[in-house]
Amino acid sequence: MKRSRTMTFFAAIFIICCAASSLGADAQSYFDSATRFYNDGKFADAVKEYSKAISLVQDRSEPYYYRGKAYYNLRQYDEAIEDFNKAIIIKSDDADMYHDRGLAYFRKDLFGKTIEDDTKAIALNPKFAAAYQNRGISYSRRGQYDEAIDDFNKALSIRPAFVEAYVSRGFAYLKKAEADYKKACDMGEKNSCDNLKQLSEQ
Repeated sequence: MKRSRTMTFFAAIFIICCAASSLGADAQSYFDSATRFYNDGKFADAVKEYSKAISLVQDRSEPYYYRGKAYYNLRQYDEAIEDFNKAIIIKSDDADMYHDRGLAYFRKDLFGKTIEDDTKAIALNPKFAAAYQNRGISYSRRGQYDEAIDDFNKALSIRPAFVEAYVSRGFAYLKKAEADYKKACDMGEKNSCDNLKQLSEQ
């Protein structure tokens, strides 16, 4: 297509609403301070405070997980993934952790890993609309439009007002149509060539 079609990757807005259950007085103080920085958009300061909490308590998932979120917002995706890995080792049954690690993998164009993580998130929480959406976008990026459309349908069945899922599904339908028209055009079907041309001119 001549006109660039950009597909917006739906990322959850990371707002930390609640502090972790008690980490011990000193670690909790650093964690709460980090949370305030995070919610104010001061992600570098949040990283420093979460790191102080981690220096005092290494066996809790929350400081690693939320520091990973702060790194993600700083676009430091390798560091985010490393922290999500540590959080998941400690707490392996949290759907959000897999989903958020999948977001970081997506930013590195590691769509297969995003699919794996969102699949784990969905297994833990079958009503996780955002995980279906993000897995669908990863399928779409790999040219697997049938799988993508199926995931967008599932996301919309859970959240009928999920605007991003409608946009993503529409994009997948267009790309699937484009691929089908191209195949038919290559086989000599003139109407398909005309339709393909019209799509490319939009």
